[in-house]
Amino acid sequence: MEGETKHVSFIQKNKNMDVIDILKETLTIYFKNIYFIIFTFLISLPFFLLMLYFETLFQQTIVLTPKIISTLPFREQNQLRFYSVFEHRFIPQNEPSFSHDYLPLLIQLGFIYSIPLHVLEFCSKVLTMDLASKLIDSQDNNNKMSLKHMFQNSIDVSIMKGTFITSLYTLALSNCLLIAFPWTVSNCFMFARTFWCYVVFGMICFVAIGKLLMVYLEWSAIWDMSIVISVLEGVYGIGALRVSYYFNNGNQKRGLVLMLVFFVFGGFLRLICIFYFECYKGGSGNFLQIGVLSVMNTLKWVACVIYFNDCKERKMEKKVDDEEIGKSTSTAV
Repeated sequence: MEGETKHVSFIQKNKNMDVIDILKETLTIYFKNIYFIIFTFLISLPFFLLMLYFETLFQQTIVLTPKIISTLPFREQNQLRFYSVFEHRFIPQNEPSFSHDYLPLLIQLGFIYSIPLHVLEFCSKVLTMDLASKLIDSQDNNNKMSLKHMFQNSIDVSIMKGTFITSLYTLALSNCLLIAFPWTVSNCFMFARTFWCYVVFGMICFVAIGKLLMVYLEWSAIWDMSIVISVLEGVYGIGALRVSYYFNNGNQKRGLVLMLVFFVFGGFLRLICIFYFECYKGGSGNFLQIGVLSVMNTLKWVACVIYFNDCKERKMEKKVDDEEIGKSTSTAV
């Protein structure tokens, strides 16, 4: 009961927050307690190490993609060389093979992303969200909690099991939508090369990918909130997704913008690492990149907890207002 009172007090102080307010509160919670930073670093260490390998493969795939596209059968017959924007030079005619060079990378990426990376990210995400909720519920943002106390009061195993079911649903849905991106790009590229209308079909491709990205980010807010609901409310699977959709309804724009902030930052960081530092070739640049991305992931998960609390409070306020309007109407009648 005491925890609920603290939670209500926090929400009343920070209710009806916009995206800027959510980000400010996220930074306050993260940087105000050094033990929270240490805790999230330790629990994210296995995820960080695997991400080093995964990110190297991912960047290599991005660099290799235009070279593979240039070898597709529908290219022009007189095209002997393909210009790569990644290396700023012409690529010789002995281009990489799809089956020997590109396909093994895709298989490794798919396996790592779907199984070991998902499990490690799930553990880090759930533990961070649970602790962030406890920080929010405390009156002084967890100044009294020690690092030992944080580990001793970690999330219950039964909650982890139920939340993992929710994460499997979100993983399946996100994978289905992610598959649509290369499918859309490849089809737009084929149409452009077939009909020689680069500008027109380039614009169509841009609009299609932009719309698909907006849908993905909007749904990402629902998926991440469903994990928060499983951790805090004990609702799992399809039920968590339904509750998340209910709370996110009417707040789609805020959820979209919130996810867009982290997506743009992560994308910008990857582009710098690929174009400028060429991290896919190895080196210390990957350590810095993954370190920053790990911190951004932690901030994103804390922001999802704050976003859920605010959406929940808005729904409660709306429900109370509707009840009061109903009572006023019945009294007038």
